[in-house]
This record gives sequence, structure tokens and C-alpha cells, in this order.
Amino acid sequence: MTARIAAQPTDGPMHLVESHACFGGVQGVYEHDSAACAGPMRFAAFTPPGKGPFPVVWWLSGLTCTAMNFTEKAGAQRAAADLGLLIVAPDTSPRGEAVADDDAYDLGQGAGFYVDATQAPWAAHFQMFTYVASELPSLIASAFAADMTRQAISGHSMGGHGALVQHFRNPGRFRSVSAFAPIVAPSRVPWGEKALTAYLGDDRAAWAGYDATRLVADHASDVDILIDQGEAD
Repeated sequence: MTARIAAQPTDGPMHLVESHACFGGVQGVYEHDSAACAGPMRFAAFTPPGKGPFPVVWWLSGLTCTAMNFTEKAGAQRAAADLGLLIVAPDTSPRGEAVADDDAYDLGQGAGFYVDATQAPWAAHFQMFTYVASELPSLIASAFAADMTRQAISGHSMGGHGALVQHFRNPGRFRSVSAFAPIVAPSRVPWGEKALTAYLGDDRAAWAGYDATRLVADHASDVDILIDQGEAD
């Protein structure tokens, strides 16, 4: 079994953690040293059968998740194999003993909110917006058979928030945008206020760049946006 990625030297930008045959393609987990997050980061990527280049679907997971929640539970690889899609699922935050954390589930490791933190102690590692917007895409473009002219982004809860923010702040990049039960107004709900205060400080003006309900007022979408919200929410 061979993953459809360019060969990587042992001291290269990333290494393979695990790899599994999956619907004719390869489900892999990779680790690399992230400049944005100042430490190792992991991501999961499903490469479909064929030579590519493949359109890229980004999946951003929610609070407490890792790159593996969607990868192991959603069963998306079957459809991705049929459609010829490369699915990339980054982790939800930097991790490790040197990375700041909090005892609560909704702050710290596993709860990066896909923002670039400006406040101590978070700013040293929690640069998730930059990581998802530029650093990881550059790695995917160089190491995988990816067609970066055809990208889509989706996510759940905190990841839905991240997907919407990435779309509005990177106009023209994504051909498809969808969010499942997303946090769309983090500056108006308790858990969002808590996270944005910790990561960005008390100035609410600094929060606007990470609030979809604020961004949509100033950034027209060039594609239709699908938001799937349960009635209980």
C-alpha cells in the first residue's frame, strides 16, 4: 500500500504516524513541526484512489476533539473515495507539556477556537487561524496530490465557527462552505466570551475578526453557505 504523497525524508517537514488502507485509498495520520504553533502538530488526511490532483475538503472539528474524531467516526472516506476527494482534518489546538492549558473543557488544549491568540500564555502556541489558513495548506500543496484551486471547508460546532471565519476572511478560496451546528456568534454566548477574552483580551473590537455574524456584514460570500442547525439548538 502506498499513500499518494510525495516521498518525505526522515528529517523533512512531516512524518507518517500511521497509515491504513481505506476504500481503495489511504487514511493517514501525520505529524510535523509547526512554525505557527511553535511545536508539533498532527493532522489526518484521506487520499482517495487514483493519481490526482484531488480537490481538497477541509474538516474542522469541535471542542474537545482531535483530528481523529471525524476521521474515525464519520465514515466520510467512502464518499470521498467515490468522488475523488482529499479530506484533511487538522487538530483543534496545539498540544504538549509546554503548551498552556486549562482545567475546563472549553479553553486550552482541544479548544483553540481557530483564532490567533494575542494574550499570554496562549499567544506562544495558539495561532490556529494562521495554521489553518496558510501553514497547513502550504504543506498539503507540497506533499500531497492536491488541487488547491478546488477547495471546500466544513466543520462542526467550534469547527463550524472556524470554517465560516476562514471562508469570510479568505474570499474566493473555497468553492463550498458548510457548517453543522456552528458557533456563529461567539461574542454573544458565554463560552465564546470566555474563550475570546482569554485568547484576545477584553477589547471586543478585537473579537470581530472571529465572529461570523460580524464578518458576514462586511464580507459578501461568493458561494452559497450551508448551515445545518438542529431544532434543539
